[in-house]
Amino acid sequence: MQVSIVGSGYVGTTIAACFADLGHEVVNIDIDEDIVETINSGTPPIHEDGLPELVGKHAGQDGTGRLRATTDYDSIFATDATFLCLPTPQADDGSIDLSVMETGATQLGKTLEATEDWHTVVVKSTVIPGTTEDVITPILEEESEKTAGEHFGVGMNPEFLREGTAVHDFLNPDKIVLGADDDRALADMHDIFEPLVTKSDAPVVEPDTRTAEMIKYANNSFLAAKVSLINDIGNICKEYGIDAYEVADAIGLDDRISEQFLRSGVGWGGSCFGKDVAAISAAAREREYDPAMLRAAVEVNDRQPNRLLSLMDDHVDVSGERVAVLGLAFKPGTDDIRNSRAIPVIEGLQERNADIVAYDPVAAENMRERYPNISYASNPAAVLDGAAAALIVTDWEEITELDAEFDAMTTPVVIDGRRAIDRRDGIVYEGLTW
Repeated sequence: MQVSIVGSGYVGTTIAACFADLGHEVVNIDIDEDIVETINSGTPPIHEDGLPELVGKHAGQDGTGRLRATTDYDSIFATDATFLCLPTPQADDGSIDLSVMETGATQLGKTLEATEDWHTVVVKSTVIPGTTEDVITPILEEESEKTAGEHFGVGMNPEFLREGTAVHDFLNPDKIVLGADDDRALADMHDIFEPLVTKSDAPVVEPDTRTAEMIKYANNSFLAAKVSLINDIGNICKEYGIDAYEVADAIGLDDRISEQFLRSGVGWGGSCFGKDVAAISAAAREREYDPAMLRAAVEVNDRQPNRLLSLMDDHVDVSGERVAVLGLAFKPGTDDIRNSRAIPVIEGLQERNADIVAYDPVAAENMRERYPNISYASNPAAVLDGAAAALIVTDWEEITELDAEFDAMTTPVVIDGRRAIDRRDGIVYEGLTW
């Protein structure tokens, strides 16, 4: 099929390249000319494992030609369906900011006005229940002067992509959710996803758009709560001198619990868990319901970086001392620092008047924009040289392989927030939950 993708961030670029790899003709629409040029040169605009290969395979002069980018919304005329993959950032009160989505829907509606052909619009962005039906669809109808379900279709297809493994997650889904309020839109979505369903044999869920929206929030809220629960249990284990990972391995054998997301540590970050939990909590409060479990999940998560710093304080006063921060991205495999646990760690070190030097294989430049006055090392060995303490925040492979490099520290105090390295003689090791 002919598919257009509005937005070329983590989700938009990934699904554009993956749809092209599944055999569709894909056009990626973005207002940023530099991003458009980058994609058309065969290079992705974001760091994501496996994405350079797919973009290089299908875009650029040497590609198959199944993927191209443009700033021109009129390109949707040549396509059967358009996916809206635009940001829904968090507002100050925790709710989502729909302004970019509304702008995109307005432009898309104006474009639909100029065609008599049926077209299906699929909301891919994470939005609270009712947004597709009550906000996006009315905008499309008003701007196009057409009626949803009669002249164009509207669907909702939530994404379940983890940064760092987004390509793998898209091509190997555990479920595909196709939310629609009319049969023709659902049929179009089936046609688009048919190659993926055939390839992956993933179960297909077919709710209405409102339920599809809620599935995404329920999914991420449950995972966030699970991480916070195992962190709470891990903190208790620490007080008793018990290895929390040994406990987690045992309870993970219970198929009602499963072993996934049981690695206790410094907490979750990124653009999804925090934003999604805050958004659905804010929406619940608007309906006068207090989501106590979700509130507790956030509170536990917010405490974890301070626990890491407190363990450091037990061993060394870092005022005026060099302190190494190992890992800046919110997780390995991405350059994304949004809600990274390294941020509260750096701010806590600044409050302690530490001389901070940080390392991350791909996220250092992003963090430099936020904290230009701290030092950044080009390799993990350099960041440790002369340090009075080292805080491990992200478990990159380069960091998990460190050993003799810790001997270059002036006082080898290592506070491990990710169970990244092993205890050994010669270093003072404190695991966050062991």
